[in-house]
Order: sequence, then structure tokens, then C-alpha cells
Amino acid sequence: MTGFEAIDALLAAAKQEVSLPPPEERRRLREGLYLSRAQLSAVLGVSPSTVGGWESGRDPGGESREKYAYFLEGARTKLDAVTASDGEAADEAADEPADEPAEAGHTDDEEDADELATPRPCVLCGQPARHQVEGFPQHLDAAECAAPAPVATPAPDADLAAPSKPVRPGRADRAETAGPASAGNGRQAGRGGGHGVKVAPVGRRVQATEDLPDAVGSAVAAALEEHGGDAEAATAALLKRAIPDAMALLDRTRRGGRYDIVAHPWLPDILRKQTARGADQVWEARPRWTRAELPAGRHEVTALDLNGAYLSALKTHLPLGQLEHSTGDHHDRKRSGLHLITPPAWDHHTVLPNPLGDRDEDGPLWVTEPTLRLLLRLSGPKYGLCDPPEIHESWTSGSTEGLLEKFRTTLRDARERAIADDDPVTLEYVKAMYSKFVSTLGESNYNRELYRTDWMHLIRSQAFANLWTKAFKAYDEGLMVLRAMGTDELHVIGDWRAVFPEGRGVTEVKVKDVYTVGTDPQTPQNAPDGSPWSRSPAPAPIPPAGAAPRPPGARTVIHRL
Repeated sequence: MTGFEAIDALLAAAKQEVSLPPPEERRRLREGLYLSRAQLSAVLGVSPSTVGGWESGRDPGGESREKYAYFLEGARTKLDAVTASDGEAADEAADEPADEPAEAGHTDDEEDADELATPRPCVLCGQPARHQVEGFPQHLDAAECAAPAPVATPAPDADLAAPSKPVRPGRADRAETAGPASAGNGRQAGRGGGHGVKVAPVGRRVQATEDLPDAVGSAVAAALEEHGGDAEAATAALLKRAIPDAMALLDRTRRGGRYDIVAHPWLPDILRKQTARGADQVWEARPRWTRAELPAGRHEVTALDLNGAYLSALKTHLPLGQLEHSTGDHHDRKRSGLHLITPPAWDHHTVLPNPLGDRDEDGPLWVTEPTLRLLLRLSGPKYGLCDPPEIHESWTSGSTEGLLEKFRTTLRDARERAIADDDPVTLEYVKAMYSKFVSTLGESNYNRELYRTDWMHLIRSQAFANLWTKAFKAYDEGLMVLRAMGTDELHVIGDWRAVFPEGRGVTEVKVKDVYTVGTDPQTPQNAPDGSPWSRSPAPAPIPPAGAAPRPPGARTVIHRL
């Protein structure tokens, strides 16, 4: 064999080393399939620490490299198929109209609505409507959407009763049945359908509310019976089981829903805590604002409490699947997640809080979907309060606003019944269910069924955005806004009852405190609570005629729901 022949033989026998993705991609692919290092190392014939080394930057060689590359390629193919399925579900998603006015004070339909020259039948109730949204006539206010009179409905044709799409193997129990469509629009009717049955949206299908057992009422009744009618003991027992009961209720309200939920997704680094007791990189835009200056004179201030702030915030755009990374200054309204933005300047801090909250540092930051949507809305022609934020990169997934809607409305209805029946046991139980549900979505040992730190941030931010919307409504209606704090505290001067309905419902507000402020030279410039104006309690109200005298030192206890 000549020298050239030997070289040819060597080249023919040589194998080109197979390429591998970057180390961070290797870990993402493994965790995306919920596989541990031990599981992967067992089939590759190496130790778990070796797999950890490959995911940290070391590269395997020889046959191990080929096996590892084969696994990574297969994992990528499988995850891409899941992502494509999520994208199709998101493209088909269409939010059902809520059964009450939007609690954030704003709906996207209001901006997209066109006025009709001649009223046309509403696609939801059949009554004349003067607006259309995306080409479909409908009422913008749910209160105007009257249910049609009950009529005898013939049995649906066999073709209409067939599944609207092929059923995947093993999923026959979740097949959806297409009902009679509304005239001329190809959509399912979103309301009563003429049968006198209240319906609630679950994804894009409808389910009679009466079909869902009263899980909350049953749990309260069982607890009271177990503790011999002792309300205090029953309440304590219910609070201890609030988290598993909330998860069971979520599962029940999601049964038969259109979308699957990824309960334990891979998390990007921005959602991982930097230290054991530290926080991740997401800014929730919590308001902590106090008006700096007041007009001369003394003023009566009412501190308002927004009821069920977190309960209302469950209605928000939530990502369905695992978050995917993208770059560029573009916002896709069909997706939801986290965004790195350069926020716009806010020039109205003297009269309104910054919708981004109070920051100690300038520059880009990671914000949630509700915060970004609020900033984009405020930069639009309807408000024109700021420039649009600049989006640098995003972690998002296909989303829907109605993912937790049946869960939310079930808890809301139970809360309203408890208030009407003066039932403190149910009231405390319901509050614990929705508040602990939100607080344990992240890194918590108390809720291992659903690990969605992104959802926790989004729901909290939606509550803060709802409070900002209430503050703007107060300002826009002529009230003077003095303070906005947390999720539910709004201090105003003026006739607030002309702006907000008073009560204990989730769309109402109640009085938390009443006090006076002013520029009295006899008082210090700064109040004890840190506000830049003096404050003194309002005089005690005069009791009605015939009422028992108020004992000395008695206090009024205000229960926050």
C-alpha cells in the first residue's frame, strides 16, 4: 500500500465528530421532558455527575458522544412537536365574554369596537346591538346583553352532534361536541341558549354552572359537622386544607377544558432565585405611591379597600405551556409571559402613580405580561400618557385569559353567597383558597401539584395593574388621588361614591379608614406614617338616635376580605 493509499484508508475510516448544542440547551432539553440526570445517565451508561458535567460545559467523546447527541436530537424533536401543538391551541383560542363587567376597568374589545349605523342582532343574545367587534355585532357591556326568551329547541341534527374535530386516541372522554352555532358567525353561543340555564365559559366550550357540585359548600358543611358546629374550629381546619382543596377545585373546574396545562415547566434563569432567601429577576410593579403635595387647607380623605384583589386578578392572560425565548421589539397578543423592556418616562408622578411602581434604579428590567399590556395601553391614542416601552427580549408561550375563569367564578359565587348569608366560615375559607393558591404557585413546599412561578408573578402584577386602573378612574372622574398601596388600598379626596359602587362584592369597594389632612402650621411637615402632609383622624361619627352609647376606648374593627 502506497503512502497515498494509506491516507485514503485513514480518511475513509475516520468519523466526523457529531456536533452538540450549547451546554445550557442540553439541560433545557432534558428538563423539558422532565427527566432527571439519573434517568438519562442510566441509559447512557455513565454517572449522573458525568451528565451534570456535560450540561456545565464539558463535552463527551467517542460512543458516549454519539449516544448523547442522539438523545438531544430526539428530545428537541419531541419538544418542538409539543410547542407546535401549543401554538395551534393558542391560535384557535378565543376568549369567551365574561359574565360581569371587566374588573380591571378595561377590555380590549372596547378599543377594537366599531359603531354600527344600524343595530344588528348580537351574536351572544340576539338582541339589537350598536357595536361590532372583529366583524361580529355584540354588546360591549354584559349588562346590556339580554338573554333571549326561552324557545323550544329541536333535537340537534346528527351531523351537528358529531365531534367538531377528530379525537386523539385515549382522549375520547375529552372530546367536544359542537352545538348549534349562532346565526351567521360559526361560533357557539356564549350564553343561555334559550334554556334558562346559566352557563360559564371553560376555554371555548360552555358548561352549565349547575353541573358543577358545590365543592366549597360541601367542604364547609362537612367541617362544621366534624367539629360539632364549632365555627372557630371548623374555620381553622378548613384553612389548613385550603391549598389542596383549591387544587382539587381547579382540577374539577378544568375538567373537560380545551387546553392542557404544563404543571412543572422548565424555568429560565430569570425565574430562579439568585440566593436562598433572595428574589428572582422579575419586577411585579407593586405600587407604593403617595402624593407629594396638597392644595392649601384641610381635606377629608377616604381610604378605600378593593375587595378580593387577587380573586379578580385570576382573570389575566396566562401562558399555557413552557416559556420560549424570543428577541426583538414586538409584542404578540396571543402569547403571554415575561419581557425585558426599557420603560418609558413617567411625567405624571405628582398626580398619579407610575404604572411600573416605584423603582430605585433606572434601565431595562424584566416585567410581566399585565405590566407590559398596561404600559402599551397607556401609550396608545386613547390615553397618550407615555411613550411605548421598548421590548428587548421575551419568554412567552401561547396564552388565554380564560384559563382560570371557571375556578375564579366558582370562588366568587361562593364568596357572594357567604356575604349574603353572613357566613364567616365560608368567607375565610374562600379567601384562604384563592390567596394561598396564588402565593404557593412558586417555590413552595405546600403546593407540589402546580409549579408555575411565572403564573404567580403574572397574577400579582394583574392585581397591581387593576389597582392602578382604579386610581386612574378616580383621577379621571375628578377625585384627588393621595395614595395607592399594594393590591387593594386607594386613598382619595372627593365624592368617591359617585365613582365607585360601595359594598363587599369583588367589583365594589368599602371604606377602610377616614381621616383629614392639611397644611396646619401647628403640625409637623411630615406625618408619622411618612407622608409629606399632616394627618389627623376624622371625628367619630354621630351614632343614630336610639343607639347604645359607645363605650370609652372602643374601637371599630374593619375586616378586610
